[in-house]
Amino acid sequence: MKKSVFYGTLAMAGIAAGVAAAGTLDDVKARGKLNCGVTTGLVGFAAPDANGEWDGFDVGVCRAVAAAVLGDPKAVEFVPTTGKTRFTALASGEIDMLARNTTWTFSRDVDLKFTFVGVNYYDGQGFMVPKELGVSSAKELDGATVCIQTGTTTELNLADFFRSNNISYEPVPIETNAEAQQQYLASACDVYTTDASGLAATRATFEDPGAHVLLPEIISKEPLGPLVRHGDNEWGDVVRWTLNALVTAEELGVTSANIGEMSAGTDNPEVNRLLGTEGNLGEMLGVSADWAKNAIMAGGNYGELFEGNIGESTPIGLARGLNAQWTEGGLIYSPPFR
Repeated sequence: MKKSVFYGTLAMAGIAAGVAAAGTLDDVKARGKLNCGVTTGLVGFAAPDANGEWDGFDVGVCRAVAAAVLGDPKAVEFVPTTGKTRFTALASGEIDMLARNTTWTFSRDVDLKFTFVGVNYYDGQGFMVPKELGVSSAKELDGATVCIQTGTTTELNLADFFRSNNISYEPVPIETNAEAQQQYLASACDVYTTDASGLAATRATFEDPGAHVLLPEIISKEPLGPLVRHGDNEWGDVVRWTLNALVTAEELGVTSANIGEMSAGTDNPEVNRLLGTEGNLGEMLGVSADWAKNAIMAGGNYGELFEGNIGESTPIGLARGLNAQWTEGGLIYSPPFR
């Protein structure tokens, strides 16, 4: 969600190249803290609680990386970013990585000079409307007012959908999810559109979630994942393989509850390599032998992070769907640890 169409690429590429040359892994180790870009607030994914403590599915990825590199999941400075500011923050070096519901696209990967290290949530753009509107399909929204985040590819998807269905709409521009929620609940717009996961997370915060409906149409592909700057391959490897460690841990049955026992050694060579009791994967990565163990202990494996923050037992209530392990018919899949 908040998929900014951000240009001025030559300047950004120059900034990114200069920052990357410094070596982010060394910078994070020397600083003793990871600077992680997150959203300004989306419950379940990244939001501060009443005490200012950040929590959520994307926050869990930040904490896992901090644990892998520094051995401390709390050694993170969370930097809130909007759809407009997130790419500048990463390119300039204000943040070391971005973990906030950002869609992997061609132009962001190639033109903006960023590297997406993987996908931690497969999503798609949807629509939310008040139940009292009596609408059961997005194709019935002719003439509707639509709250939409400015400067985003969500705008382009919306325009394409309405044009292809020969219906019209009136955009109500907003900049953050909090503003969208306020405008939508105040009836300043009939519809709120963003990624379906974001709609579910937003609806879960409403006083009466049942009074709002997510329409069945999903009008785009939105593979969401963490990203780093081009050119800093060592750092990209650390973030990529930390995410892979969380995914592989779930596949192999390594959890926050049994990891202590399993890290003593098992009869599964891949589990042993993952947890550092065999081989030298940590050394190859430039971190400690128990880097993956620390990452998994930070908040659990991929499945634990999903179920604890956004899963069906939470107010957000998202089913695994495409985000199930490949062994369960989903798309979540990690290369092997060998």
